[in-house]
Amino acid sequence: MSTYGRRAPTPGGRFRLASATDASICYAERMTAKVLKEAMRRVETWPEEAQAELAEIALEMDVSLKVGAYRATPEELAGIDRGLKAAREGRFATAEEVEAVFAKHRRA
Repeated sequence: MSTYGRRAPTPGGRFRLASATDASICYAERMTAKVLKEAMRRVETWPEEAQAELAEIALEMDVSLKVGAYRATPEELAGIDRGLKAAREGRFATAEEVEAVFAKHRRA
């Protein structure tokens, strides 16, 4: 079994390189960190809206990586129930209503 991308724990709970091929893995990890730092340096020059959007995406990714499965709030579950009920009753937005909502929220 390959240990690519993994580290072997030592008795003290620390991690050491699992094999000789891990030198290239460490290089890749350093390169990833370097690329991320460069990306963040560039992001600082972006318009505030774009920075906020990236921050929102990154925080959503962070939560999903830490939490695993998403658990909807009671309010979200109630909204889902309302939507399913409306669908069962055949209440759907017209194409014009949908376009109006998209037009309202599109960026200029």
